[in-house]
Amino acid sequence: MSYPTPVRGQGGRSRDEGGLPSSGDRLLAVLGLFTMERPEWTVEDAAVQLGVSATTAYRYFKRLTRAGLISPVSGASYTLGPAIIQMDRQIQLCDPMLKAARGIMTKLIEHASEGGAVLLCRLFHDRVMCVHQEIGRGPQEPIVFQRGRPMPLFRGATSKIILAHLPNRTLKSLFAANAEEIAAAGLGASWEDFRRHLAAFRRAGYTTAAGDVDQVRAAVAAPVFGARRAVLGSLSFLVPKARWDESLRARLAPLVMTAARDIEAAMQAGEAEGQASRPRVRVSR
Repeated sequence: MSYPTPVRGQGGRSRDEGGLPSSGDRLLAVLGLFTMERPEWTVEDAAVQLGVSATTAYRYFKRLTRAGLISPVSGASYTLGPAIIQMDRQIQLCDPMLKAARGIMTKLIEHASEGGAVLLCRLFHDRVMCVHQEIGRGPQEPIVFQRGRPMPLFRGATSKIILAHLPNRTLKSLFAANAEEIAAAGLGASWEDFRRHLAAFRRAGYTTAAGDVDQVRAAVAAPVFGARRAVLGSLSFLVPKARWDESLRARLAPLVMTAARDIEAAMQAGEAEGQASRPRVRVSR
């Protein structure tokens, strides 16, 4: 798990008086230390990593422990706490996109032969993360886009269709910072080439890839939009690469695009229902 650790300046950005990062940013920096590569930290090691005193690090750990976001384990180490699990449960039960998508994904996977899978993914900083998956019939090799695992933004149909619908200013910043990676992914060696590739994805309404990220699978992916056509994530249909051909692409692409639109419609209906059920507050005059 990673968290943003911005150090911000003027213009309403997040800093305490005196120009120091806010306490919220500091606590996020502590949470950001807990990764798959290093899931346990001591107060002393965290202090060194963050460049603060042990007393300051202890204060951060104490606050996070009190909130249940981290928990002590053996050997004076800490790991992520039960509050994270509670939050995940709330996401599973209450997230509007997840609630809208589950039933649609269950029906979509019925179109798969053995070895198929349907993924719902969303943008997560400069990565893409799977938030739900439906697995088809038959034995399956592990899916590379595992739920909760941040994946590259420039590789794989699942990611590229999200990338194609990001705001132009965001794309320019991404290209400036990742030109070599973008070129290596076959998305263009110049800003103009990059822009043309993404425009083609947008016109088609979907993207495909075979063995791009997952070496044994091919995928077709369509974007999922929220309010004001802002891209929220993508819906992907994965099949074994050995069975991937033009006729399968032609069959799956319309199914995935239709399912993505159905998810959007279900989200809108859920939002309207939620607004109708909320009690109206009268303002006395």
